[in-house]
Amino acid sequence: MPKRVDHTQRRAHIADALVRVAARDGLHAVTLRAVAAEAGMSLNLVQYYFDTKAELLHAALLRLERLSHERWAARLAALDDPDSARACLEAFVDEALPADEARHTFRLVWMSYAVLAMTDPELAAQPFVAGPDRLERQLAGILTAAQSAGEIASDLDPDAEAARLLSLSHGVGTSVLVGQRTPEQARDVLRYHLARLFSAASVHP
Repeated sequence: MPKRVDHTQRRAHIADALVRVAARDGLHAVTLRAVAAEAGMSLNLVQYYFDTKAELLHAALLRLERLSHERWAARLAALDDPDSARACLEAFVDEALPADEARHTFRLVWMSYAVLAMTDPELAAQPFVAGPDRLERQLAGILTAAQSAGEIASDLDPDAEAARLLSLSHGVGTSVLVGQRTPEQARDVLRYHLARLFSAASVHP
């Protein structure tokens, strides 16, 4: 009886191979042939699952986002008070910084993809911003709940604050990648912002 193939697992295996190539050699060096060699598969098999490099790149990015979200969820599950909006956002801040191999790879590949998408029409055609948009809405939801609970000031705009927090995390995350700050220094910057955000409730009744 022929062995059953788990196509979802195989697609993930190919996406992981792309991430390894990109992290090691740069996203610009990624080709379907290089990914096939890294995955230990034939080029034809990789092309069976992904018609183009752009499609594979996008699938790899989605997988990195999902793994990052799972790590954030694990941080939330370990909190003493998982209902605390501030603790939830502090967990997000910790996950957003490239302080270990998995988070460094995610930030590096995501930034490389963003730069390439600016000049590559095939990449630009992929729904690249859908992931950040989803995350921004999630952060806005947490901030809206915090506002309802009186944890942040009532005159703040949760949507704008979510956009600010996400943009700040991208910026300081990049500063770690290029060696401007250590992960600890970047974490201090983000925690400082959260402290100001949550302390605003005490001065804006």
